[in-house]
Amino acid sequence: MRDSVPVACTLPEPEMRARRAGLLAHVRAGVRARRRIRGGWAFRFPPEARWLETLAGLTAVERECCRFLRFRLTAEPEGGPLWLEVTGPRGTARFVEYELGLAA
Repeated sequence: MRDSVPVACTLPEPEMRARRAGLLAHVRAGVRARRRIRGGWAFRFPPEARWLETLAGLTAVERECCRFLRFRLTAEPEGGPLWLEVTGPRGTARFVEYELGLAA
């Protein structure tokens, strides 16, 4: 991924506030662990099918407005947890921290 891709969401601010209060708050509440990875964050979620559906839905909508993001969803074997990695060009980790309310 090129660093020249702008790290910016194309949603108008009222829609972004609604997304933060709705979908993103729901996703943040489901995070069981998180770790910083190269270019972004990895988040662990419970193994339930509803989380798989939620994370796939999140990926679908975020790809429309945050075209710089890369998503990798992993379902661990033997009914293990789900991991969602969100990465991108320089600045992505801070963007994700802000949008998910992770920044201190």
